Amino acid sequence: MIMSEIKIIELPKIEDPRGNLSFFEYPNQLPFKINRTYWIYDVPGGEIRGSHAFKNQNELIIALSGSFDVILHNGEKEMKFSLNRSYYGLYVPKMTWRRIENFSTNSLAFIATDLSYNEDEYIRDFDDFLNLKANQND
Repeated sequence: MIMSEIKIIELPKIEDPRGNLSFFEYPNQLPFKINRTYWIYDVPGGEIRGSHAFKNQNELIIALSGSFDVILHNGEKEMKFSLNRSYYGLYVPKMTWRRIENFSTNSLAFIATDLSYNEDEYIRDFDDFLNLKANQND
């Protein structure tokens, strides 16, 4: 059930005076089975993370703490998503260029993916990405 559209997924938010709880699970909120998770933190001011696309990997990106912007490009247009709530996840389908920037102090980006790490999955040159997308649509 892998989707091909970029979208914000609103995660359940269970409110409690002792502290709120949110979660995601496949297939109710997440459109893929999780195979790997990782997180980005302690990003120095002004730094950019990402600047690549994945050939086959799908992701869900969540700002667990703080805020940051995710800039996505689908081969035709660029979109900006500001993430700052831990109950919103950004679904990033395969073959979407992405970079993460504008990290607030003490921000924590959590990423869940459907594939294990594989360097061959990465497209690190934007022009190569655009060429692959153009050929994909032919």
